[in-house]
Amino acid sequence: MLEDCKTAQERWGGVHRLIDRWFDERREMLVAMLELQEACDADPEAISKAQIDRFSELLMDYISAGHFEIYPQLREEAEQFNDHEALKLAEQLLQRLEMSTAMVLEFDEDYSTPTRCQHYLFRLPAWMDRLRKALTERFALEDQLISRLHAAHSPPPAPEVAPSATY
Repeated sequence: MLEDCKTAQERWGGVHRLIDRWFDERREMLVAMLELQEACDADPEAISKAQIDRFSELLMDYISAGHFEIYPQLREEAEQFNDHEALKLAEQLLQRLEMSTAMVLEFDEDYSTPTRCQHYLFRLPAWMDRLRKALTERFALEDQLISRLHAAHSPPPAPEVAPSATY
């Protein structure tokens, strides 16, 4: 039984580390997005393909990690706990996440080649605004998904023990 407990702790602790790493990726992608947004505000025509590519790569990596690593792990955890309500909620949230995923894929396609990038550069400020709004909603949905499917199954933190006084 102690071994099962250890295995569960390692398993779901691994999910927690995976989520932490994903949040780091989110932060890095947001920094790149803000930098690109600032460049759009200053002079959209001075933006390089490399700047767009960096942001797009981080964005695609973040979205992919969600779909292929995070969401399946969260589902598996809810299944292990027989949390059918959480699984039902997950399906609803994942359907809503698909809208922003489609938008991200469209953005990536629009700016995938130097020719396409040059052709669509004038639309970049509007794209950035659309992405900002879609990602804001996406993050709220993902946070709700994590809260319901992972945090609900995590053991409560151990209470802090006051140091004993020695006389």
